[in-house]
Amino acid sequence: MPFSSKVEDNIRHFNQLLDTDRNFDVVYRVVTIGGRQACLYFVDGLTKDDVLLRMLQAWETIKSQDMPQNAHDFSKQYVPYGEAGLAVQEEDVVTQLLSGLTCIFIDGYDACLTVDCRTYPARSVSEPDKDKVMRGSRDGFVETLIFNTALIRRRIRDPKLTMEITSAGESSHTDIAVCYMKDRVDEGMLDMLKQRIQNVHVDALTMNQESLAECLYPSKWYNPFPKFKFSERPDTAAASILEGNVVILVDNSPAAMILPSSVFDIIEEADDYYFPPITGTYLRLTRMTISLLSLLLTPIWLLLMQNPEIVPGYLQFILLEDDPFVPLIIQLLILEFAIDGLRLAAVNTPSMLTTPLSVIAGIVMGEYAVSSGWFSSETMLYMAFVTIANYSQASFELGYALKFMRIIILVLTAMFNYLGFIAGIVFSICAIVFNKTLAGKSYIYPLIPFHWSELKKRFLRGRLPHTTKQ
Repeated sequence: MPFSSKVEDNIRHFNQLLDTDRNFDVVYRVVTIGGRQACLYFVDGLTKDDVLLRMLQAWETIKSQDMPQNAHDFSKQYVPYGEAGLAVQEEDVVTQLLSGLTCIFIDGYDACLTVDCRTYPARSVSEPDKDKVMRGSRDGFVETLIFNTALIRRRIRDPKLTMEITSAGESSHTDIAVCYMKDRVDEGMLDMLKQRIQNVHVDALTMNQESLAECLYPSKWYNPFPKFKFSERPDTAAASILEGNVVILVDNSPAAMILPSSVFDIIEEADDYYFPPITGTYLRLTRMTISLLSLLLTPIWLLLMQNPEIVPGYLQFILLEDDPFVPLIIQLLILEFAIDGLRLAAVNTPSMLTTPLSVIAGIVMGEYAVSSGWFSSETMLYMAFVTIANYSQASFELGYALKFMRIIILVLTAMFNYLGFIAGIVFSICAIVFNKTLAGKSYIYPLIPFHWSELKKRFLRGRLPHTTKQ
């Protein structure tokens, strides 16, 4: 719908459209610019008041004979601000206004001037709680999109770094930034990704990146292994972009979505590269080993307990001294769910009570649970290791995927003994192997398809990329 050149008509229409009588935070101010009536629309709390004040003071000096013939010339001559534009469609004006831009209608102009003097409530840039490192940068993404793109741009000062902006959500109009390097990205994957984002038909991205991820990859939801790598670290996102990957940033989300990602990419952490190659290799192999143990330790122990005759002499100490009152499989399953219950309780517990309640849960409940006969001390020990081992890698999604696979192996082992254990292992391997990334590439690349030099890099941390200039 085109705008009227009469400002009264535009004011009447937008006051009704935005329901300014009820929405106290949608503010409009009628002023005089160069002898003409004008109206400013902005959202209170999303606009820099000092910038608006300076512009209004500058416009007070404009005389009527100095007013340009059209809005474009007025914007060039009398808008003393770097981020200014014009809008001629009602839908564009409403979206930009509710995003925080200031929209200006002037009598005699059939276009709307937009000034991007918005400011968002934002927390300071600090180290993420989950993606902590022993060495390296201490900054992390926040909920403001423009801050996150600036953190990446600060690390990659190359004109080939491209950040395309788009939006999704019929009601939310959530901003989405697609970041990549022009000469390194897979163009086919990039085109497919942008096409999928454009074809997203959803009312709102209420859960930010998770909502977008489920819209981009709606199939095979039953496979719990993550199809994307999430990181709150700008150094990790910048390194992924330089490797040819695509990073997606969603407004209101403090994390970057990196794709395509294999299981080896998800296991990697920034600490692998902030230490020398030997130390980084040790940390990586340790993390992989602990993740594998978190999957197999309790199923193997249950299998040995069901078949004590196969336990070698030097491992006889792992056998139970007394027959348990509760079957081992029941003990293990109860503890699997109880640990998640304690984790949820810790998240919702006020910080001042976290320490005393942790002591009560860890000592009192654990001690009396064993004394009462509900659990064996060995069961508590192995489940405690599994719980701690889940925190050896940063991906929550991968941790829960391993947990689900572990429960399946435990149940099958308890039901079918050797055959169940083997079937559970095969099922877990198939869940990993047949999990596809968004680009359709193998989830276990470079193992399948086999690429020796790349596979070696996944296990051994070599020297950082460098070139010698002649």
